[in-house]
Amino acid sequence: MKSFLATLLLVCLVFTSSFFEVTSAGSGICDSKCGVRCAKAGFMDRCLKYCGICCEKCKCVPSGTYGNKHECPCYRNLKNSKGKSKCP
Repeated sequence: MKSFLATLLLVCLVFTSSFFEVTSAGSGICDSKCGVRCAKAGFMDRCLKYCGICCEKCKCVPSGTYGNKHECPCYRNLKNSKGKSKCP
């Protein structure tokens, strides 16, 4: 019985850790792309925050530090409550 519980615990631990790696890998991609996008931003923390929100929602970030929003229509079309572009 002890070996069964130990095996079950080990399988659960492996499954949980593999799920965590997949989840964190997605945010790592957004972090790196937003780091490039916000490299020249005046308010870096705000740029990274909104870029991260947009990246998670749209699954893409335009290339370069400014413009090129035609590369990612979802990113381009997200608006804030005032009707301005939400994504940097």
